[in-house]
Amino acid sequence: MTPLITRDELAAAIEGGTVTVVDALGGEYYARQHLPGAVELIPADVDARAATVLPDRDAAIVTYCSNPACPNSGQVADRLLALGYTNVRKYREGIQDWVEAGLPTAAA
Repeated sequence: MTPLITRDELAAAIEGGTVTVVDALGGEYYARQHLPGAVELIPADVDARAATVLPDRDAAIVTYCSNPACPNSGQVADRLLALGYTNVRKYREGIQDWVEAGLPTAAA
């Protein structure tokens, strides 16, 4: 199982520029609203796009999707680990929790 990260830990990592955040929702969801600096990578595209979008396999990476019921972030995280990425965590609570906490988002 992919290790988890809390909202506060993720906010600090984003603020410090020490993490690459991966939006596993993609499409119109990503275009409308995503975490600051997040890159879009949906489960169906991981094998084809991971090396381009995430070239450093040892970088800190955090995946997220909408909320704990959404499986996308876990699927992307698990596949990245299987591809040899070494520092992947999941923000299980997702963008819903982020927005409800009043934290900033970006749009495409």
